[in-house]
Amino acid sequence: MHIEQLILTNFRNYDELNITFDDKVNVIIGENAQGKTNLMEAIYCLAFTKSHRTPKEKELIQWDREYAKIEGRVKKRNQTVPLEMTISSKGKKAKLNHLEQRRLSDFIGALNVVMFAPEDLTLVKGPPQTRRRFIDMELGQIQATYIYHLAQYQKILKQRNSLLKQLQRREITDVTMLEILTEQLIQHAVIILHKRFHFLKLLRKWAAPIHHQISQELEELEIKYDASIDVDEQDTTEQIMLRFQEKFASIQDKEIDRGTSLAGPHRDDLIFYVNGINVQTYGSQGQQRTTALSLKLAEIELIQSEIGEYPILLLDDVLSELDDFRQSHLLNTIQGKVQTFVSTTSVDGIHHETLNKAEIFRVTKGTVTTEKTKGG
Repeated sequence: MHIEQLILTNFRNYDELNITFDDKVNVIIGENAQGKTNLMEAIYCLAFTKSHRTPKEKELIQWDREYAKIEGRVKKRNQTVPLEMTISSKGKKAKLNHLEQRRLSDFIGALNVVMFAPEDLTLVKGPPQTRRRFIDMELGQIQATYIYHLAQYQKILKQRNSLLKQLQRREITDVTMLEILTEQLIQHAVIILHKRFHFLKLLRKWAAPIHHQISQELEELEIKYDASIDVDEQDTTEQIMLRFQEKFASIQDKEIDRGTSLAGPHRDDLIFYVNGINVQTYGSQGQQRTTALSLKLAEIELIQSEIGEYPILLLDDVLSELDDFRQSHLLNTIQGKVQTFVSTTSVDGIHHETLNKAEIFRVTKGTVTTEKTKGG
């Protein structure tokens, strides 16, 4: 899978941009605030229908313009697929093969992307929501049904929290509606948990050997799912449902007292162990970075194993954050098989065959010019 062409209209600091890419490695060079990350963001948006940088979609639209548009021509399974996303004050519209998709979840997955940015190095030591987002974004692009159940869960969760606030303030006292919403929440929570467990099984399969290799065979990586209910990954749907029902029944008074939902997938986490030690709490910065890199490289292989094609890799200002050994391992892994976009202020000091053959693009104030390859 690779992007052949990208067209931007009124997107961030790009008035009009029409650009074609190499199917292997594309290096985007520019000083800060010139637009190189905006280019990466556009590709990310075309995959996920949302930005990785801001929840405020109006920020994607150029100042004093009514809309922004991202168009892409994607080559997958020997056929070319046109994608289009328009963002305006009325919302988002996505077209796949020129046909508008009724639900954005039907569009996600048409373009598979793995992004690795400096903030991903905090995946291990950052807050739990960082790791939940990691699961949701990667699982969502290989299973459209996961996005549906997650969206339904979040919608019901919002209603449930609002009701709990009313009960907390004693604006209402009848808990019948709370019990109905709890049962609806559980229906989606069970499916989300099952799918996360399956995803984690695949992630372990790829991440553990990659980590072992990057650590020069000195470290063993284990990944544990930390659920907010007493549940085992081997449990059946019925068992998980029963655990949820028991949990919510036991904490109902506490939830009303606090005015918020205290259990469910929105409170779960991942724990990483290196040689049996919790790397988030006790690991060195090097171990935490190796774990984050292992997870990102595992994502690439996991997606390939699930959909039969490698995703596109976005390396947004991250190479300079890695030491020479981890940098080389990353570039060796993707060499020749993954279309990669590397954004950086300079390629000086990065000596690798992969970049020597790369297509070079220079960004200056929203204008992109093509240069000869680094090796040429």
